Amino acid sequence: MAKGNRDRFSTAARLKVLGEQTAARVYRSQTKRQARRSRLTGRAALLALVMCSLVVALAYPMRQYVSQRGDIAEQRRKEHDAAAQVERLRDEKARLQDDAYIKRLAREHLHMQFPGETGYTVTDPSAGKGRHDGKAATGRPWHQNLWDGVDKADRPGD
Repeated sequence: MAKGNRDRFSTAARLKVLGEQTAARVYRSQTKRQARRSRLTGRAALLALVMCSLVVALAYPMRQYVSQRGDIAEQRRKEHDAAAQVERLRDEKARLQDDAYIKRLAREHLHMQFPGETGYTVTDPSAGKGRHDGKAATGRPWHQNLWDGVDKADRPGD
């Protein structure tokens, strides 16, 4: 055993173990470098370039597509509103074909009467109190107040 212990601590044995350890370290560092290098290969860079080009090339058409979809929705809304207005106008046209409706409109809006009828207009007595004779609170006519306002507007600092 003494000889085995001696071999164990011999220079050759120590160099052999040291060489194996060094080889293992070198192998580990090479695999780490290869792992780092393999992350971005030429193919991966080309793929990234192609993907970026596609994104840039498709950005404008996609924006146009989304914008046009909004325009289409707006036009459909306008079409719906126009169809509803056409329907209202058709209803109004049908009502205007009725003589009773025309007579009612003439009485309400034009204050017309049939021959032999007497028309009355009721006025509100308090409506006349709100009127003034053209003079403001200053007691001057309105046109003088207006002209003074124009003069004051031209002066700086007022």
